[in-house]
Amino acid sequence: MPVVEIPLTPDPQRFTITLSGVDYRLTVRWREAVDGGWALDIADAAGTPIVRGIPLVTGVDLLKQYRYMGFPGGLFVLTTDDLAAPPTFENLGVGSHLYWVTME
Repeated sequence: MPVVEIPLTPDPQRFTITLSGVDYRLTVRWREAVDGGWALDIADAAGTPIVRGIPLVTGVDLLKQYRYMGFPGGLFVLTTDDLAAPPTFENLGVGSHLYWVTME
């Protein structure tokens, strides 16, 4: 299974990336809630929304519940110091990483 790290920084951001031969536009936002948290929106290359508001949590395939939509891979968040710790406002892309895993 090929694994690709999606480059992130600890800032809200929007960018286009090719994953498993498909162009996606990703938007990452910090959401102020009780404890805050990062959320991900996925759109096609033209900007048409596919999925919105996926919380960036560790330990699960973020796209598992959307498998019926035909995503050719899964998304996983890992935090290097504590694999179960969610990304914080300061460590996204630094100590917490988002990975695309191609499904074969």
